[in-house]
Amino acid sequence: MSTALPIVEIRDQLKAACAAHRRIIIRAPTGSGKSTQIPQYLLDDGCLRDGKVVVLQPRRLATRLLANRVAHERGVKLGDEVGYQIRFEDVSNDYTRIKYETEGILLRQLLSDPEIRDVDAILFDEFHERHLYGDIMLARAVQLQQTTRPDLLILVMSATLDTLPLQEYLSDAKLLTSEGRTYDVDISYRDKPLHPRHDNVMEAAAEAMEELLRRDVPGDALIFMPGAYEIQKTIQALQQQTRCRDCLILPLHGELPPHQQDAAVDSYAQRKIIVSTNVAETSVTIDGIRIVIDSGLARVARFDPHRSINTLWIEKVSRASADQRAGRAGRTAPGHCFRLWTEREHGERPLHETPEIRRVDLSEALLNLKAIGLADLTAFPWFEPPDPRTMQRAVQLLEDLGAMEEDSGAITALGRKMASFPMHPRYARMLLAAESYQCVRQVALVAALTQGRTILTRRANKDTRSQRDDVLGEEAPSDFFRLMRAWHYAFRNQFDLRRCQNMGVHAQSARQVHRVYESFLRMAKQQGLTINERAGDDELLCKCVLAGFADQVAQRRDQSTRNCVVVHGRTGQLSSESIVDDPLFVAAAIDEIQRGQDGNVELQLATRIEVEWLQELFPSAVKTARHAVYDPKLKRVVQSQQKRYHDLVLESSSGGEPAPELAAQLLAEEVRRGNLAFNQWDDQVEQWILRLNNLATWCPDWELPAIGDEERNLLFEQLCLGCVTAKEVRTRPVWPVVKGFLSAQQLQLLQQHAPERLDIGGKRAFRLVYTAPPTPPSLSARIQELFGVKSLPTIAGGRIKPLVHLLAPNQRPVQITQDLPNFWREHYPGIRKELKRRYPKHAWPEDPEAPGK
Repeated sequence: MSTALPIVEIRDQLKAACAAHRRIIIRAPTGSGKSTQIPQYLLDDGCLRDGKVVVLQPRRLATRLLANRVAHERGVKLGDEVGYQIRFEDVSNDYTRIKYETEGILLRQLLSDPEIRDVDAILFDEFHERHLYGDIMLARAVQLQQTTRPDLLILVMSATLDTLPLQEYLSDAKLLTSEGRTYDVDISYRDKPLHPRHDNVMEAAAEAMEELLRRDVPGDALIFMPGAYEIQKTIQALQQQTRCRDCLILPLHGELPPHQQDAAVDSYAQRKIIVSTNVAETSVTIDGIRIVIDSGLARVARFDPHRSINTLWIEKVSRASADQRAGRAGRTAPGHCFRLWTEREHGERPLHETPEIRRVDLSEALLNLKAIGLADLTAFPWFEPPDPRTMQRAVQLLEDLGAMEEDSGAITALGRKMASFPMHPRYARMLLAAESYQCVRQVALVAALTQGRTILTRRANKDTRSQRDDVLGEEAPSDFFRLMRAWHYAFRNQFDLRRCQNMGVHAQSARQVHRVYESFLRMAKQQGLTINERAGDDELLCKCVLAGFADQVAQRRDQSTRNCVVVHGRTGQLSSESIVDDPLFVAAAIDEIQRGQDGNVELQLATRIEVEWLQELFPSAVKTARHAVYDPKLKRVVQSQQKRYHDLVLESSSGGEPAPELAAQLLAEEVRRGNLAFNQWDDQVEQWILRLNNLATWCPDWELPAIGDEERNLLFEQLCLGCVTAKEVRTRPVWPVVKGFLSAQQLQLLQQHAPERLDIGGKRAFRLVYTAPPTPPSLSARIQELFGVKSLPTIAGGRIKPLVHLLAPNQRPVQITQDLPNFWREHYPGIRKELKRRYPKHAWPEDPEAPGK
């Protein structure tokens, strides 16, 4: 244990906090020693009982390197007092007290030990990175602490996290802060942005390194690149630079074997240049670094709608991450950071990374939560709740795969088996099916082929296509069969670039498939699956593809086009490069190419399937039921018997009369859409409805029922009851049903207080025109017809005065009023002069209110 690291300043505070609190937040800068020293303080200062402290890390490489560093500091063998566990590798034993783990490992341990009784403390390191399983494990730890494990110690550590939301979430948490010791870092930028076509970030990094060496900037260098491919290309570019050749150039990323990872963090007499992924951004500290060259890029997990799985995308890092990277140059002495973007571009970057919970598929995580006994996913105490649509998408997939009951949301027996696989539920489902069908090896390769871009070049030239057809075959029941043959061709030729190019195969992509393929085989072996040596039956392999992509079953509309309907109400087009010509298939990739139109997605990686396979694999999703629709050509409701997979019609046969209620609903829907009409439903009916709605608004105490959209639809259904054809609908008597909406007493109120015509002074009854409430109704009358009328009668029990449109002899309005006496008094004298001039043959009395005029 080191006493020189800055974190030592809070050691006594930590001991006191552990005695008084069960929740502690530690904020300390990168390089302060928190990842290696805090676990040792907990053990050595008596903060633990007989159990262990589990230190959760976001990355496998950091997990192993940190455990190795702590074991070295304590002078113990790695795997005894200090150990680690990552996917496929557990270097620990029953006596381990400090154990470093990746975040998903501890969640899986809850499957066998829901209360993790051998764990006294959980330490969340680098929590600011907000990885999905870090968020989930924190919430689960809080749940345990509030129920069966009040003794559990929770510590959350970060260098840049805004602690206020965390303090609100972890109520009563003790905050400890270490200022650390950092040196100034001189940060510089490019003068102009990298050109997207003419520049590449690998060569730019090498040129920047050469320039810094030419200026004699001291110290070792750390160059950040997004992935293994970019690291290798950067090393090649560095080796072409004159001054860089005198340096020891080493890669650092998670795919390297352990001895090469260790070599990158060792100390050397020779100046070294480490080219690393963002694993060196936080947890892993490399001594001697005084130069940082930052590409500003990282591989970020994000949901890929194309393949419906999480995929690593290369994206720009946030300003917070860039600051973390720059800080690596100032840990032991003043340093220099060169950013391969402009200062203006820096200001346009987001302040922080988006948490994983807001950008990844949740199906694997939700399945694990179900497996550990979580009944209600919405009641889980998320630190930051996921988007409800993301949750629904994940739940839908788990239901489609048969991992969750559709009605109760409970995990199924199959779902429990799937949860034991450390992989996406799609591939767990495929491998379980493959075990039954004895084709695990082939399914592992199929799964690997879906992880990245296709290994075959698209739109290849004529010669390449011809050679492909000769070597790979022209026909197959699945596009995967051609991809598998292409991969085997590349593998047999040791991924030779020239030979792969001649066949139109991406050699680098095929090499990446090989690594993923071996990874899937290892996982299958760990789960006790039998790895078949002989090739399995083609039909059985197709069934396995269906098992993993049950939510992407598609059916051609007809054989003359590639237009398809897809389960769950989607549409698309089968890729023109697909070799599958069957009417029913499953697509392993769906590429959105255009929004808002039919055929808006391209269905790729197709595999033919049969209806019987759906019944075999997903019996609860295949249902046979009678179904009625309105046929616009026949102009009638027709009934058919349909076999459906979810909402996808697999088979259909016509016959029989539909149920009257169902026929009425379908015909009423056509009326609502304007495709059908009742001949007797005219303006008089609409006025009657407006009269009722107005009176209900004006006199709410009378409790009259208004007719809104819902009531109107019910009237349509009632009118259509007993009808099957459009002709029967058109001739239907309307008034009995419409007036039947009211009781006799209510009809009397309507006729009396919202009359169709208004009697004015015994002269004549004028038609009232009603509009949407609360506008009063109106009537139109020539001025001469109202001579002798001093005031207008009211309606609605005296609450409403109608509007009067006063017309000249030519029927054009000259005034609109509700106050007839005021009109005669104030406005009529002026209007009279104009009317007398224009219509001299008419009588225009000076006193229009006088009787008999």
